[in-house]
Amino acid sequence: MWELDLLLLPFLEHRYDELGDEDKASYRELITEEDQDLFIWLMRREWPEDARRRRIVQMIVEYAESSGHGHNRGL
Repeated sequence: MWELDLLLLPFLEHRYDELGDEDKASYRELITEEDQDLFIWLMRREWPEDARRRRIVQMIVEYAESSGHGHNRGL
């Protein structure tokens, strides 16, 4: 989904290298999820039940909101 790329790619490009090993693993695991689940989580409609997954989703959402990469969140 194009909308997901607007959130995931900037985070990958600007923040991924700064993450610890566990958060990097969480990101890699996250992007294997179904697009529908990612969309629901990244649009803040629901949070993942798994704490590690919830943490990386929150980091991505916060980055998007603070950096201006979330300006298309209403899509």
